[in-house]
Amino acid sequence: MSFRARIAPLRWSVWRMAPGIRNLTRTGQIGDGREAAAVDYVLRHARAGDIDDVLATIDKFAYEKSMLINIGDEKGPILDAAVRRANPALALELGTYCGYGALRIARAAPNARVYSVELAEVNAANARQIWAHAGVADRVTCVVGTIGDGGRTLDKLSNEHGFASGTLDFVFIDHDKKVYLDDLQSILERDWLHPGSIVVADNVLVPGAPKYRAYMRREQGRRWNTREHKAHLEYQTLVPDLVLESEYLG
Repeated sequence: MSFRARIAPLRWSVWRMAPGIRNLTRTGQIGDGREAAAVDYVLRHARAGDIDDVLATIDKFAYEKSMLINIGDEKGPILDAAVRRANPALALELGTYCGYGALRIARAAPNARVYSVELAEVNAANARQIWAHAGVADRVTCVVGTIGDGGRTLDKLSNEHGFASGTLDFVFIDHDKKVYLDDLQSILERDWLHPGSIVVADNVLVPGAPKYRAYMRREQGRRWNTREHKAHLEYQTLVPDLVLESEYLG
């Protein structure tokens, strides 16, 4: 029986999370210790070196202990399939949180270098522990910063990690919903994408990234080819959500 079949659509840990949402853009965490507890749970229960088991253990924690704001097990296969279509050598994630999204990218693209940009050092430290436990620390890197910090993080990616014109094959956007479009445009200004690059954006409906969605609709068939995947907000079945998968046309 799946975790979802055993769990009510909205649990107490979901409602308890609501007051902490405002902390996310400031601290990167809900504020009740669930992220540190998730790391401890993974280290105690998941088999070392087994990506599949680490991901399943994070999902189990999110269903049975406290909800996490990972893309989760329903929307995760959408991300996996998009990564496989892109077949990236270089992938970028915006919003590390506990490291779950980058772990899915690394599993779907075992030859890729994966970089994840995260505003909170504590999240970066948590994610690095999970990546090390899963055995992917040699190919997944967390860069602490934000795309909107005046170019410092973008310069670091360029100068220290080899991001250059036409080199970026895949982007996963799952951080502050208000800056989805701004950060994508900053990446476009660097000319890192190439025709065929794929960008996946989570939570476009809830909490919502309306400017990003409107942009993709406006540019459909011109600069982007976008598919909207209907799903639900992570780790429950009551609240609908959208994942946008957009292929860059150049």
